[in-house]
Amino acid sequence: MLKRLLIFLFIVAVCLFLYSVFVENIFSSRLSPKDSAKIELNDLKLKVEYNRPSKRERQIFGALVPFNKVWRTGANEATTFETNKDLLVNDLLLNKGKYTIWTVPMENTWKVMFNSRQYAWGVNEKMEPMWDPNFDVIETEVPIEKLETVVEKFTIAFDNKTGDLKLTMAWDNTLIEIPLKEVASEKP
Repeated sequence: MLKRLLIFLFIVAVCLFLYSVFVENIFSSRLSPKDSAKIELNDLKLKVEYNRPSKRERQIFGALVPFNKVWRTGANEATTFETNKDLLVNDLLLNKGKYTIWTVPMENTWKVMFNSRQYAWGVNEKMEPMWDPNFDVIETEVPIEKLETVVEKFTIAFDNKTGDLKLTMAWDNTLIEIPLKEVASEKP
């Protein structure tokens, strides 16, 4: 009896493995791989975790990512932003903590929202953003910059080359920069 049960369990395990490999394709690379951007400046630690969709010869802004609609800012899971210090984000106060980032791409500017709610995924089954505006902590608007070269994979990074810290997002021929500044702590 035990021998039959072990044979049955072995066959089930092999079938599940074959299903996972050939149907679910578990060993193939993701179309939008996970990535992160980090920066440490003295005691300030910032981190963004996101997924990087590719252009793949598609028209991006105004088509794949519609203008004037909330975008999950990447693919798959919601993009997260974490800071261990209070920040000024384009002169608006963002308290230390973990947030999700949502954007509204427009032709000349983008709205950027830092949301206090953590979402398991970026969109629902109808492909609508899971963003709840009631949890927006700050909303700011920044201009876009048109790039001469195409950025194939959506990229989020921190830029501190000039001493003015910025959170940047680039994809296709579009770049935005969000100014960040640590809030000076009062010394007793």
